[in-house]
Amino acid sequence: MITNLRNKKIRYLLLAITTIIVGLASRKLTFIPAVTGDILYAVMVYWFCRLLFYDRSNLFSITIALVFCFFIECLQLVQIPFLIYIRNNPVLRLIFGQGFLWSDLIGYIAGATLAFLL
Repeated sequence: MITNLRNKKIRYLLLAITTIIVGLASRKLTFIPAVTGDILYAVMVYWFCRLLFYDRSNLFSITIALVFCFFIECLQLVQIPFLIYIRNNPVLRLIFGQGFLWSDLIGYIAGATLAFLL
């Protein structure tokens, strides 16, 4: 039982790392639509939710993943100095984004749903 649980956690961690690598690669290829990054971001968040909440349902994980993604997107509407400083850091910009876009929310829904169905 413990080995099975450990294997599940390792699988979700590897899925998240693979998604990060694919997401970073997608930013370098100009022919890939910009929404791909939002989709992959939500997929990655879902994998991390499965890793952290392995004992909860898939429905719980997709809900938490979408709430997190939507929160981060809405946080982009807030322009306080600390958040602006964070967004100027190249690594943290990947996590917190730069500007609010309604289309990003659709990408998050698509990505989390895709990961949920997988």
